[in-house]
Amino acid sequence: MKGILKIYHPDETLKYHIKSTYCKAVYSNKQHFLEVEIITDESLDHVDDDSLQYNFPQLSLNVIDFPIEDAEIDGKSFEINDTDESYTEVDLFDDEEAYLYDNELSFDRNSEEELQLCWKGNIDDFYTGSDEPITFKLKCHFKPDEIVVEED
Repeated sequence: MKGILKIYHPDETLKYHIKSTYCKAVYSNKQHFLEVEIITDESLDHVDDDSLQYNFPQLSLNVIDFPIEDAEIDGKSFEINDTDESYTEVDLFDDEEAYLYDNELSFDRNSEEELQLCWKGNIDDFYTGSDEPITFKLKCHFKPDEIVVEED
């Protein structure tokens, strides 16, 4: 498991295991941009049968082309609030829509010296349709997957 996403809905705390992570500082047209993609696992083995999460087994959270000062992100924090420019998006893998607000991303190194991300923010209540956004916290690392190739 690469990490965990917790969404603090008033009725229950929803827990998503992270399946894949991607993070890169991209240099384009004399400017650095941050790109992040976090995809949750669609397994529901750890979820109660009557959980709200059953309607949304998988999510993807993204930061797209967010301007940053330089390519170094270790030890830095970024506040991302979409205004005229949209830098964040969430994919619910169905017809529902949701938006992210008040995003705070903090990068540092864990005990194994792997880059990790702590992401706090608010998300539209796509579970019940309430007008009040709900808080979420995400923590994950960006350790490359080890691919084992067996010899014939």
